[in-house]
Amino acid sequence: MNFQDTLIIAIDFDGTIVEDAYPKVGKARLFAFETLKRLQDDGHRLILWTYRSGDKLQDAVNFCQENGIEFYAINQSFPEEEFDNSKSRKIYADIYIDDRNIGGILGWGEVYQMISNKELPITRQPKKKGFFSIFR
Repeated sequence: MNFQDTLIIAIDFDGTIVEDAYPKVGKARLFAFETLKRLQDDGHRLILWTYRSGDKLQDAVNFCQENGIEFYAINQSFPEEEFDNSKSRKIYADIYIDDRNIGGILGWGEVYQMISNKELPITRQPKKKGFFSIFR
């Protein structure tokens, strides 16, 4: 994968930044905020990408602010983007960090090392034709 100096990183909240306790805000995951701060210091743009909306979303934003994180955007691709926040949709990012990834969430130290060392396990294979060719 080719990297630019600045990455846009979309990060889930429940189960990723904090332990999953929805609708409450769970306990911060080990090194989550330290890693997010370092990623911001490295120049990356962080987007909070969560299912939360309304007061529950504000609880998450407030918790992150209390822990020193101000996001580039919240549930949108960029701050000026306009859409109905009551509906879930995919946003644009270079990397998505979510506890629902195949294999679950890595430790935050490992996440930082992979991003900073540009060693993400992402390979792009040419698409093959036919449904069953994806299982080869």
